[in-house]
Amino acid sequence: MTAGTPQFLFDVGSPNAYLSHLVIPAIEQRTGVRFDYVPVLLGGIFKLTNNRSPVEAFGDVRNKLAFHAVETKRFVARYRIAPYVMNPFFPVNTLLLMRGAVAAKLEGADVFARYVDAAFHHMWGEPKNMADIEVATAAMSASGLDAARLFARTKDDDVKTRLMETTQDAVERGAFGSPTFFVGDEMFFGKEQLREVEELLIAAKPAI
Repeated sequence: MTAGTPQFLFDVGSPNAYLSHLVIPAIEQRTGVRFDYVPVLLGGIFKLTNNRSPVEAFGDVRNKLAFHAVETKRFVARYRIAPYVMNPFFPVNTLLLMRGAVAAKLEGADVFARYVDAAFHHMWGEPKNMADIEVATAAMSASGLDAARLFARTKDDDVKTRLMETTQDAVERGAFGSPTFFVGDEMFFGKEQLREVEELLIAAKPAI
């Protein structure tokens, strides 16, 4: 990774990662810089950092979740994207999907890009119980992927090991949740930080 290449550490089970995913293409177009998508397991990050999801962590904090909803509404309006629909099965165990993302990435950029789009779509665009392998296989197959083959690869040691490595590496670099972004050694957490990421990318572009 070059110093100017932004990394997006994501787990498709995060609604804020989904919203970030919807915004990133426009940032790439404006900056001329492509993001490197890095699959991580959010549950693993939570376990390693003793963190919890906002719903669990702030459920008893008066006004906190209400502000999160306002913040999301502002984000959606700012970037003119469709708001997500809460997955009725949330929180969803994403181990299968994130191992599948690793398997897809090993098969090449095109397969990986289509996999990520489909996984986010079926988690948040048209919410389903994506922890159920039969449901996930049918959904991803309907999106034109060889889901049976990709999910079969989730049992391979190289895939399992790679996801554990990216998750552990994320924590060692300072991550505690998703979405997390890195530009060089600079870390940014949360979808709202995409504005700062974009500003940094623009500032780093060489003058013509």
